[in-house]
Amino acid sequence: MKNLIKKVTMIIGVVLLSSFTHKTDETFSLTVKVNKLQNSEGVVQFALYNKDGSIPDQHYKKYYKMETASISDGSAVITFNNLPKGTYVINILHDENKNGKIDKGFILPKEGLGFSNYQSLGPTNRPNFKKASFELITDLTIEVRVIYM
Repeated sequence: MKNLIKKVTMIIGVVLLSSFTHKTDETFSLTVKVNKLQNSEGVVQFALYNKDGSIPDQHYKKYYKMETASISDGSAVITFNNLPKGTYVINILHDENKNGKIDKGFILPKEGLGFSNYQSLGPTNRPNFKKASFELITDLTIEVRVIYM
């Protein structure tokens, strides 16, 4: 009987202790919305970055996670789940021909691009990780503007 009481007491102690410990593997979801696309052709590619120096990434080789979403009424939305707390950047491509790359004319992109925290792009306003980044410390929804050149 003494052994049974000891075991029950130990189990209760472990359960109580584990309920007060901080979870280090906590994850969050990030929902990204895009509105006012110039048409509903193709898909929207959402590239998520988590390392300084990873953008710009014209050939999409340095991303952390990537998803695509269909377009409905000029809008698209995607949710990245199970993301650890951290610093992130979103890069959007309105991939009208669904080839997974940025199509360019002579110099400028033919398809729409967007980055978190950017309202315009140009020679004096090129994307960089520091300016485009945001902290993910809770579930979050953001909207990214797609810019057509």
